[in-house]
Order: sequence, then structure tokens, then C-alpha cells
Amino acid sequence: MTYGYLLESIWHPPLAFAETAAGALPSELELQALWFSGAFGRDFRTTSGHPARIVQFGEWNRSAGPDFIHTAVEIDGEPRTGPLELDPDSAAWDAHGHATNPAFRDVVLHVVFQADARRNFIRTCEHREVPQVVISQMQLADALNRPLREVAIAHPGRCVYPLKNLSTGSIANLLDEAASHRASLKAGRFLKTVDAHGCDAALFQATAETLGYRGNSLALRLLAQRAPLALLKAEGPAAEAVLFGTAGFLAPDLHEQAPPDTRDYLRGLWDAWWKSRARFEVTENRAIPWKTHGQRPANHPHRRVGALSALVKSWPQYRRLALARPFAVKPLVDFLHGLEHDFWATRHTLTSAAAPRRVAVFGRSHAQELVANHLAPLAMHEDGMTFRSYQKLRNSAPNDKVKRCALRLFGSLKAAQPWTRRVCHHQALLQIYQDFCLEDFSDCADCPFPEQLLQWK
Repeated sequence: MTYGYLLESIWHPPLAFAETAAGALPSELELQALWFSGAFGRDFRTTSGHPARIVQFGEWNRSAGPDFIHTAVEIDGEPRTGPLELDPDSAAWDAHGHATNPAFRDVVLHVVFQADARRNFIRTCEHREVPQVVISQMQLADALNRPLREVAIAHPGRCVYPLKNLSTGSIANLLDEAASHRASLKAGRFLKTVDAHGCDAALFQATAETLGYRGNSLALRLLAQRAPLALLKAEGPAAEAVLFGTAGFLAPDLHEQAPPDTRDYLRGLWDAWWKSRARFEVTENRAIPWKTHGQRPANHPHRRVGALSALVKSWPQYRRLALARPFAVKPLVDFLHGLEHDFWATRHTLTSAAAPRRVAVFGRSHAQELVANHLAPLAMHEDGMTFRSYQKLRNSAPNDKVKRCALRLFGSLKAAQPWTRRVCHHQALLQIYQDFCLEDFSDCADCPFPEQLLQWK
């Protein structure tokens, strides 16, 4: 029996699945970020039945009008270039006034995630029909890799007993297969972004997302998409200012709020930003949704953008280590942990006083998360790392998610202790919890996993 076989037995009551899926649509901004990352692929079929292929995903629009500009698509083999609009549902085209707005006159494709029961004629102000693509719930679920539930009740599940009676070798085999399955999914998502934007852009977005862990993952991915690496390289020394400006962190009154010893740094950012501002600044309605409350000082988004800017300056060396084949974890983690920044080594925000001690610009825990979630899965997919090497990677202390999984599966953190020490086991626990606990609405009663464990060898 394989882990893939276990997954085939998951059954969802059709009505419950439909109701949950319909109500679980992410925010429009997250949908746009997923689309732009290539998470849904390139090839689609319009509502009229014609094949549609995305040749170029274009650029984020920074002002009023369609969501993306300079896109290139092929509809039934015919090339078209122009803006692309993305909405949660078909009715939004008329509801938002796109049909009469001249700014939407040249839109070449309308992408939605929920079709209207009635067939909508998506037209421009000149009454030209705009081809429409509907992203299916299955495509969305695959791109999100998000289960039906956010959290399962934190108490031991029915699988505790059969797991307790499995040999250590059998549990290890189960977790290895779950970890391998999760790594394959992660590598696939990374490669979709590679296909859409190239390897450097995919690495830049993945790294930014990791830096935003615990509250700002989407925000930092958006920043990496709106200020892409290729454009930052072209900006040269102004790249750091472009990142902070695009993030919306260079408010006009910031200079007055900052301590005197910070103002020279801010003045340098402003002197560079005003020259690039017109190319990168976004309108207020397209602002990146940063989360600043509830964050540890070391994880404040100001610091995380500072870390990203330090990485841009050292990109060639970082790229070599991150994509080295064979992949070596320690040199990469040591490099990231050793990143220097004169200002951000002692500051938590753009307006805070200097910290009494230096703080790592890129912490080891973030570096290990990057390896676990992006670089190691990619390396294994490309035969640049063996699963045996992956198994040997030690992890830091389990986070809250892993602890919840451990309690659910093994009954207590003490019982799960042998399986919470390594990267691969953390990933395996998270995958089993996602595939079974979060897909079950019966609080364990109808979950097939406990019975299947009785057959596991």
C-alpha cells in the first residue's frame, strides 16, 4: 500500500464539498497573485469552447484599469496583445462598470473563478466581445493546495491507536511517503512559476514568500511580483529604494517620525525613489495589504523588505547556492544567516530606535523554511538531492501547526517526539493532517485513515 493509494479513498459528500468550495474563494488580490505566478498553468478553454494559451503574463497594472497590462494570449491560434482582467465571478464585469469604461476597451481576456448561471456577454464599451476563461474549482484547489477546513479540533484522533501498534519501521515508511508526496507537490508549484516567469523570478518570489512567513507571505509575494528581480537589477543601487517605495513604506511624513540617526538612511531611499517612483508606485486601491500588528519585532515587514534588498545585492552568489546541483543545505543557510545590512542589522522598523544588539537580517529559521518548502523539493525533483539526504536534515523546534498534527496523530507531543526532529517528518505530518484531518467534517468518525493504517506494512 502506498500513500497515493490512501489518498484515493478520501470521499467528500458532494453537497458539503460544493458548499464549502463556493464559500472558500480567496480574496481577489490572492487570486491575482496566484494567476500571475502561473499557478493555474498556461492552457485553458474559453466559455465559447476555443483553446486559449497565455504566451506572456504581462505586468501588474499600477493604476486604474485592468489588473494586468502588456499580456499576450492566443485564442484559437490567433495572437492578441493587451490588458487582462481578473474577477472573482462573471457578473463582476458589468457590476464594476467595465462594460462602459474606456479603460477596459482593449482587454484581451477576462478570467473568472465562478461562472454566472446565465451566460454573460462580456463586452467592451465598443461592444466587442471579450473572451472569458473560467478557472474550475479543481484548478483552484490544486493551485491553493488548501484543504476544506482551516483547523481540525486539537485532540487525539482515532488514528492514535493504529499508529501506536505500528512498528517504528512502518511509521517511518508512512512518513517518508507522505513527505515525498508533499515535496513533489511543492516542486510542481515552483516549476509552474518557472514556466511563467523564469527560474530567477520563481526563486525571488519563493524567497520573498518565505520571508513573509506568519502573516505577510502574500504581501511579500505581491511585492516580488510588482517589483520583479529583472527590473530591480536594472535599477542598480536604487533597487532597495524601489522595494521600499513599491511596498508603500516611504510615506511623506516618515522623515519626521524617524529618530535622528535614521534620517540619513531615509534621505538616501527618498533621493533614489523619486527618480523611479513613476514606474513603480501603485494607486491606493492597489496597495499591498501588510500586516504589522501581532508580529514579533524581528519579523516586522520593514525588516523583511530590508532582508530582501540585501539579498538582491548578493543575488549571483545566492542563486548559485540555491540552485546548486548537488544541493548542499549548510552553505546556503550559512550564507543567508551571514547576510549583512548596515541599517537593518540593528533596526526593527523605519521609525524605531537602534536595538542594543545586532539582529540577523535573514534568520536561520527562515532559511530552513525556505529549504523545506521550496529548495529541497526542487532539488529532489531535479535529482540534485537524494531523499536520503533530505531525511537527514534536522529541523528547529516544531511550530504550532506541527504540534497540532502531532497531537492529532500520536496523542501527545511526547509520543510524537521521535517524529518531530527532522524536516521531512514535519512535512509528512503536515501533509497527512491536511489530506485527512482537514478533509474530514465528522471529527474523525468517518475518516478512512485509521482503518487504512491497520493494513499498512
